[in-house]
Amino acid sequence: MAAREKDKDVAAQDRLKKETGRAGADMVKDGDIVGLGTGSTARFAIERLGERVAEGLRIRGIPTSFESERLARKCRIPLMALDEAGTIDITIDGADEVDPRLDLIKGMGGALLREKIVASATRKQVIVVDGSKIVERLGTKAPVPVEVVPFGHAISARRLAALGCVPALRKANDSNSPFITDNANFIYDCRFDGIADGGKLESEIDAIPGVVESGLFIGMTHVVITATEKGLQIKRRPVSK
Repeated sequence: MAAREKDKDVAAQDRLKKETGRAGADMVKDGDIVGLGTGSTARFAIERLGERVAEGLRIRGIPTSFESERLARKCRIPLMALDEAGTIDITIDGADEVDPRLDLIKGMGGALLREKIVASATRKQVIVVDGSKIVERLGTKAPVPVEVVPFGHAISARRLAALGCVPALRKANDSNSPFITDNANFIYDCRFDGIADGGKLESEIDAIPGVVESGLFIGMTHVVITATEKGLQIKRRPVSK
């Protein structure tokens, strides 16, 4: 019975992910250059974009991972290189945590570096999540993924721990081998007991030699679409005056 209830919960969560992913894809306009996120919710967005392309939508996509590139090609979405585009009109991506300021933790899918590069070049960053990813304070549910170069990674981990976290080297497929990113790096999942100042912590992590990038996305999100049992909720970052 417990297994059956768990299956129902998973199915319900997948339905919400599908709803929010498709809603994000429907924000894309004809002629847009589109950043294609990575992860389970972003997958639904890419599939919906493939449907819209088949219906006549003209876009070009920039994948944030080999995984999203494979899916985009399967969905017959025309692709281009980020260096060729320069600027991206809209990116549809998921997140592991979203706080009230629309700051994020991302990277449990292993693509945080490319996701952040794409986000930094994006005019409109749209994050699609189910309600379980909404938190009052970052770092209360998800760890902060930190991508590091393999050389001296244990030293990097000790310096990460000095910032007040418990870093765990991510393993590949439940094995003892390290998970390898698309950029041939390692990831440490850093467990904090809540994060008081995401911007300050992001800077401190980035200052550690050997760190390539962190999964803290501070001040980069423009729109968050959340799917709950009560329907879709859209929240936009206030425009600074």
